[in-house]
Amino acid sequence: MSARKEAEAPPAPATIYQATIDADATSAERVALALEEAHDPSPVAVGLFDLGEGRVEVFAHYQEVPHRDALLRLIEEAAGTQGLGPLRIEEVADADWVTLSQGKRGAVRAGRFLVHGSHDRGRVSPHRRAIEIDAGQAFGTAHHASTRGCLIALDDALKRVRPRCILDIGTGTGILAIAAAKVLRRPVLASDNDPLAVTIAADNARKNGVRPLVRTLKASGFNHPLVRRVKPDLVLANLLERALYDLAPTMSRHTAQHGTAILSGITQAQARGIEARYSAFGFSLKKRIILDGWTTLVITRRRERVLRD
Repeated sequence: MSARKEAEAPPAPATIYQATIDADATSAERVALALEEAHDPSPVAVGLFDLGEGRVEVFAHYQEVPHRDALLRLIEEAAGTQGLGPLRIEEVADADWVTLSQGKRGAVRAGRFLVHGSHDRGRVSPHRRAIEIDAGQAFGTAHHASTRGCLIALDDALKRVRPRCILDIGTGTGILAIAAAKVLRRPVLASDNDPLAVTIAADNARKNGVRPLVRTLKASGFNHPLVRRVKPDLVLANLLERALYDLAPTMSRHTAQHGTAILSGITQAQARGIEARYSAFGFSLKKRIILDGWTTLVITRRRERVLRD
């Protein structure tokens, strides 16, 4: 899911300044996107962290002290003023920057998967469902509820089915592709429209011992000859609402009949619209997972005939 960044880690400057604000899940998503896309001030990292009980922390890192008024204007334009916590701007010491950039917030359990950073490697017993992912320039460390929801849905689905052709769209760090490859020991095709994410996903697959199984490539949705040739019976797509909406007709054409798709990156408010969209293109809802205001949908393709977009 490369449209957002979790704790991006550029070469550490002498001083880093962190701006932090908490909000409800929907507002936090809007604030994070607004901060990431801003040029004045321009961040070196934007991240989201679940605080629980429907609250999400948004943090942004800057190489110079950001102007409070400019940040407040961006935040208010993106999400209004209701339900937002106070904006905090503070200097981060070098040692603390290393901690933040590597996402050292502890291991995360999602179903039978355990996701941890390299700093926890010595404290985690190696097993088939342990995944090592450090926060970096791509999205997906399982600290965000959308990634965690996908892993829970994947773990649950693999108790009943053994898909042969797996496609991970918008792979980000590669976490979902790696999880599928570890359990199934079968090839997984992992794509992203961000070439940096493709590189990161490949490196993470290598670190987790599944590089021969995870084929990474730069592609937007199904817009790649190799992706269009496959007929996946499991599709993983942790994207944003607009991307999921636009992807529905193409996914319907390419997903195997009775195949499963796991969709996330949407809030509870957005989920109903995505459900209706995919229902119109031949998918049936099997499960809905809600974590901290974020929704993961598990759907299956129910018929060959599909509607035109």
